[in-house]
Amino acid sequence: MNEVRTLAKQTAVYGFGTIIPRFLNYGVMTFFYTRIFTKAEYGIVTELYAWMVLLLIVLTYGMETGFFRFSQKSENFEKVYSTSLISLFSTSALFVFMVFLFIKPIAGLLDYQERNDLIKMSALIIAIDAFAAIPFARLRKENKAFIFSLIKTANVIITIAVVLFLLLAAPEIWEKSDGWFRKIYNPEYRVGYVFVANLVGSIFTVLMLLPFIVKIKPVFDTSIWKKMTAYSFPLLIAGLSGSINDALDKVILRRVIGNETGLETVGEYGAGYKIAVLMALFIQMFRFAAEPFFFERAKKDNAKETYAFVMKYFVIVMLLIFLGINLYIAGFQYIIGPVFRDAIVVVPIVSMGYLLYGIYVNHSIWYKLNDMTRYGIYITMAGAVITILINVFLINVYGYMASAWAHVASYGIMIILSFAFAAKHYKIDYHMGQLLPYFVMAVGMVLFAGMINYRNLAVELTVNTVMIIIYIAYAQIQDKILSTLFKKK
Repeated sequence: MNEVRTLAKQTAVYGFGTIIPRFLNYGVMTFFYTRIFTKAEYGIVTELYAWMVLLLIVLTYGMETGFFRFSQKSENFEKVYSTSLISLFSTSALFVFMVFLFIKPIAGLLDYQERNDLIKMSALIIAIDAFAAIPFARLRKENKAFIFSLIKTANVIITIAVVLFLLLAAPEIWEKSDGWFRKIYNPEYRVGYVFVANLVGSIFTVLMLLPFIVKIKPVFDTSIWKKMTAYSFPLLIAGLSGSINDALDKVILRRVIGNETGLETVGEYGAGYKIAVLMALFIQMFRFAAEPFFFERAKKDNAKETYAFVMKYFVIVMLLIFLGINLYIAGFQYIIGPVFRDAIVVVPIVSMGYLLYGIYVNHSIWYKLNDMTRYGIYITMAGAVITILINVFLINVYGYMASAWAHVASYGIMIILSFAFAAKHYKIDYHMGQLLPYFVMAVGMVLFAGMINYRNLAVELTVNTVMIIIYIAYAQIQDKILSTLFKKK
């Protein structure tokens, strides 16, 4: 199907700006951090970044999707863009002002009384990234995937370069220096330099986006803004509830375990979690391409058929990635330092949770297309409640394994509810029963690999590679997936 191949190509281009830089970030930075930081220090990074995920949703308040929706409706594209941009700039600036004004009580609430600096830098990073969301959305809307990818890649490269300088090269320079460098650099600051590097990367990102910001005529249309916020506000609640599923487990984990070892546990869990997050990177890559694609196809007669095709091939490909991560875990485990590797037991569970999340992301387009975004609130709130309950009541019994299983339970409930609501308002026959053999095969292969004691690494890689080949062969025979995705028009 030509439209599916079009989406696959767009997804591949966005992958250049999502997978490669993010893999560099996770692969290089996680490798680096888990070898120079203690578990408690890495726990600080894990927890504060979890808070940043939550707050970024609040500060963007669904305006990305609102921009796509109303730029389709409105003939005055520039007015919609300018209104969105001014709105996010204003709220981001207000957020930074309030955080700096009330820094002591906020730091106390987060239990970082002695690290106000980290809270301030986190606020600046969140505000800048929120503001940058609309210029990035414009690039996606105009199908400028290459420029989008280039800026995203540059952001990560700059961040990595600054981190490596501040934590690897700078301590040696400090040791040999007896002048000005000793006054501006503090080798004991350690974790703080992670946030310094991220802030530098965010600032450079906005500078690179300036050509898409300054060329517009600043116009704030109150009428458009009211319509956009009315549409987007439910997406804020839905997005916040969704990010609770993704991030709140780290926050709860520290508080349930207790301050004595809480940050160490968060650090260990966060390291294992990072390997599974590779699944999330592919989902994000797909979402960047799919969201404008779905809106553009909505008015076509065969839209529902297209959505069903996309779901089928998305699930098949994501299960292949699931297999790749879990069957080659012997290699992926080296992303994290030796003292963190007990946490790789969460990888199959969290990666399956992300697979379910990807299915939900794919399916949830029904309420966005039909201006029924309130259903996003109902669905993701239910998922958030499941996440909170499992973490609060089961962490003391099962440790961070409870946090991992919470992802599967939460996203599973969200899928069920999404299909149930869609059946009444925008039913699409996805033929999910046809995909059941793929699930059974993939999960069975991972369970089999986990139960077998291989003689050596060579045998493990050989057997697991054969299993992946069997999966691909089955997909080709059943659905001709390779010819569908790569056949020339």
